[in-house]
Formats: sequence, C-alpha cells, structure tokens
Amino acid sequence: MNRLAVVPLVTLVMSLALVSTGCGNTEAKQAQGGAPPALPVKTQTVSLSPLPKTDEYVATVKSRRSASIQPQVDGSLTKILVRSGDHVRVGQLLMTIDPLKQQATVDQQRSTEAQKKALYEYNQTELERQKKLYEAGVASKQAYELADQAFKNSKADWESSTAARNTQQRELDYYHLTAPFAGVVGDIPVHIGDHVSPTTLLTTVDENKELEAYIYIPTDLAANVKQGLPVQIVTSSGQPIESTRINFVSQQVDTAIQGILVKAPLHSPLDRFRNEQLVKARVVWSTAPAPTVPVLAVARIGGQAFVYIATQTDKGMVAKQRAVTLGDTTGNDYAVLGGLQPGEKVIISGTQFLNDGAPVQPL
Repeated sequence: MNRLAVVPLVTLVMSLALVSTGCGNTEAKQAQGGAPPALPVKTQTVSLSPLPKTDEYVATVKSRRSASIQPQVDGSLTKILVRSGDHVRVGQLLMTIDPLKQQATVDQQRSTEAQKKALYEYNQTELERQKKLYEAGVASKQAYELADQAFKNSKADWESSTAARNTQQRELDYYHLTAPFAGVVGDIPVHIGDHVSPTTLLTTVDENKELEAYIYIPTDLAANVKQGLPVQIVTSSGQPIESTRINFVSQQVDTAIQGILVKAPLHSPLDRFRNEQLVKARVVWSTAPAPTVPVLAVARIGGQAFVYIATQTDKGMVAKQRAVTLGDTTGNDYAVLGGLQPGEKVIISGTQFLNDGAPVQPL
C-alpha cells in the first residue's frame, strides 16, 4: 500500500473515534438529567403609556409674505441691480425697464400742462379786469360773462392736463421695479436686454418668517378635522422638528385631490424651513393609553414581529416566544396593538441567544 494513502485513513479513524466519544458524553449527561444554565437577562414590565393616534401627510411650507415680481408695462430690461439670494429692504430698486418712451410722453404732457396753465392764468387776469370794467359801467355784462366762461373753460382744461400728466408720471414709476417688503431675492431667470411684458416673471421676494405648513387632509376624515388639533413636523426619519397646532380649516374641498386644506403656523428658527419646502406633518387625532415595548426587545422572523416573555414554570423561569402586532414608534418604544398585556415581563437583553423555552435568570 502506498504510504501516502495510509495518513488520510488514520486521520479518518481518529475523527470517528472523537465523534463517538463526544456523543457518548452528551448521552451520558442527558441520562444524568443535566440542563443548560439559565441565561442572565434584563426584563421590563409592560405598562400603559399615552400613545397618539396619528396620520402622516406631505405638507408644503409657505411664507405669509411672498411676492412674484412682474412688470406692469412692456419694454426692454435695462438694469438688474440685485442678485439671487440678496437681502433687500422695502422699496429697494430691483430692476429697470427702458423708460425713454414713457419719459418722452411725460415730458410732452408736462409741456401741454404748462401751456394750458398759462392760458388759465391769462383768463384769470382777464376775468378780474372785465369784472372791474363791468362794475364801473365801462364794459357790458356780456363781455364780463364771456371772460368768466373762458376762465372756467381754461381752468377745467388745465386741471384735466394736470391729471393726465400725473397719470403718465405714475405709469413711469412702473418702469422701476422695487421690493414690496424686506426679504430675500429668489431666482432671476431674465437678462439685461430681454423684452418683458406683464406676463414675464422677473424674480420673487420671500420673507422667510411667518411661515405656515399647508396640509391637505382626505375628505373621508373631514369630520375629524378641527382647529387646535396637534401637528408634529418631523424629518424623513420621523424625528420631530416642531410641535404646532392647526389654526385654519378651509370650508372648501380641493376637487383636484379631494382634500381639505388646513394650516399650522411654524415658529422654528428660519434656517430650518424655506418657502415652498416639502416636509412631513404628523396630525395627532387622539391620545389613548396602550402597551409599549422597547425597540431592542423586538425580533422578526419571516416578517412577523415577536418578543420573549419571562414566564415562571415548575422548572423555573423560562423565555416564551410571543408574536405581537406593532404600531408606530414613539421615541425608543413600539406601540403594541396586540399580543401583550400590562404586567407581563418582556426580556430586553440577550434576545439573540434565546429560543422558545430557554431557561433565563432575570437580573
């Protein structure tokens, strides 16, 4: 026989001998009634905690003061005096539309006004002169009345010209676009030289305070919606940002989405929210006591959640596996909708080493 083939054969015989010896020891221990030692574990008594009944919706943050800057006249854009993101004060000049044509109209109207004012002042002097002549018996009454009529006509004509000049002057102001209030300049999609009209969006000015969350509630929950309902603004992972309350409920249904608009004021620091930002809003419908269990105590098998209950038996304390139905998380706890009763002791440590019926020693 080849000497190299003898070595694997000897190794195989030794392995079989060791396995046989181990099995014999295990069978001996079981015959003697031995049991695995109890695993030290921490437990927590199930108690009732006030838990909210909530629904989450996507809400839009909106500023109560947000303006779209659009011109009221046609023309070419000649100046852009701000940049996106600039903080502006109320009345600050933002952009200028070429005013030359309108300025020429104002100048022409001003000249016409001056001409008619001169005629009015002449007729006023002439009326005074004719009045004196008429009172002295030198001029006829007809001449006096004609002078009075000419004076009244020229006065009305001058006043009409003044009003027209004021109108044209006010229209000239439309060529200079200013900030309606203090705020932050938004995107500026136009450029110098662009022809703009009243339908052109030049930019926006947003005041990033006095913010509100716009939430649309499905119409089938309309009976539950009311002012004062608590609202929690949360992050995408469910961490709370701010707690507020509904202060407005619309009396109309948005037919496009079959929802009812409600609003809730936001008071967090301004760096937390921006105008038109989408956030999660958790509406709290009611609060009622319910059992809770720590998140660390829950395990899952095939999608089914379960916990281990420390149960007293004739042979001592053992871990019993219990299927549970879970609700939302509140802090570090799950709300338990079914499967647990107050007073039961849930094992919260060492669960990865347990199986159903394993002996445990609560610490």
